[in-house]
Amino acid sequence: MEITAGDPGDNNAGYFFNGAIDVLQKYIDNGTLNVVSGQKTFDEVATPSWATETAQSRAENILSSYYADGTELDVWLCSNDSTAMGVENALAANYTGKYPVITGQDCDIENTKNMIAGKQSMSIFKDTRTLASQVVKMVGQILSGTTVDVNDTTTYDNGSKVVPSYLCEPVFADANNYKTILIDSGYYTEDQLK
Repeated sequence: MEITAGDPGDNNAGYFFNGAIDVLQKYIDNGTLNVVSGQKTFDEVATPSWATETAQSRAENILSSYYADGTELDVWLCSNDSTAMGVENALAANYTGKYPVITGQDCDIENTKNMIAGKQSMSIFKDTRTLASQVVKMVGQILSGTTVDVNDTTTYDNGSKVVPSYLCEPVFADANNYKTILIDSGYYTEDQLK
């Protein structure tokens, strides 16, 4: 197993990483999951600017250092689709073993194509139409002086206070359900995913 996280300057990257590690740490600790490179801390796996090229370069280094001898790679946890794309590019050029499970987030067009082709296992879809609609609603509530709808008053502490938030539901997407989630909903057209 390997891990690629997001931009250390983006508060969300820490939330994504910590959420995954909260679930996986016990499996890493008991040896069920082996991070072959040994790179497990956020600082070791972070990708400045979420850059595909940076993720690819790091993945190429990991593959040549730890997997060139035929060691199998089972899973590569990526915090979003741009870092997943970097890992996928590195695998295409440098890895001949059984293709690993690769995670992502955002359902970018190229990554969705890779899900369809079996090069990325899944992604998380956060419908920007839903996000935008909620923002417009909240701004309207602020401007009219009415109570702002929030559904989370504990998670986001900026160091000065907990910031009340409205969390929209993320959706698991893969090659089995992308048509319903992304095409049938009108988010993408079939032509965009060819």
